[in-house]
Amino acid sequence: MRNGFIQPMTETIDDIGADITWRVLVVESDSRDREIFEQGLSFYGCKVSAVSTGREALDAFREVDLVLLGLDLADRDGLEICRMIRAASDTPIIAITARGAERDAVLGLRAGADDYVVKPCGSHELAARIDAVMRRVRVGRNAERVIEHGCLRIDTGRREVTLKDRTIKTTKKEFELLHLLASHPGTVLSRETIMRQVWGASWSRRTIDTHVSSIRTKLGRNDWIITVRGVGFMMA
Repeated sequence: MRNGFIQPMTETIDDIGADITWRVLVVESDSRDREIFEQGLSFYGCKVSAVSTGREALDAFREVDLVLLGLDLADRDGLEICRMIRAASDTPIIAITARGAERDAVLGLRAGADDYVVKPCGSHELAARIDAVMRRVRVGRNAERVIEHGCLRIDTGRREVTLKDRTIKTTKKEFELLHLLASHPGTVLSRETIMRQVWGASWSRRTIDTHVSSIRTKLGRNDWIITVRGVGFMMA
């Protein structure tokens, strides 16, 4: 046992009933804990990448299946990072809290985390929690392949947009932008959140405005997407 994180010895995935082949992003400021999480999860078949800052997490979370997020980060508040990831996507998040920090666990769940683990934790428990969260996510995603807002229908499986049974042709980025906004109806998404989710880390105010304008034109009305001055955009 190192630093309270139990290292697996002879057990296999079948021994604990897990089915873990997920891509996991470990976000942990403590280098020793980060290494321990990496080694433990890799043993169970996870493809693990690790970063130490919130900024790196925002750049990397789109490429993984689940984020294991430490709440005590050096550059940004972990709860803020949790909220930003959740606003931008449905990527599952498991928060990492310190022993006895019940308040942090509650705040993490309220910020959008799907579950939490308390350091130090056993690798069996962590593997089982990841597997349980991912099973729930797979069920939810299969049930939410189609998003409907009145006469607007967005089919994520076919990547198809229809309005009053009329197919609306969209570019890849237009579809991703419209899907992002439609997935969070009534919620204002900041320009930073939109840029990181749809385009990555590069910033361009003109890029967002151009795509929003194009979508509005194709939908035939400007009020499908509302501009919140100084903040971002919202699906009406």
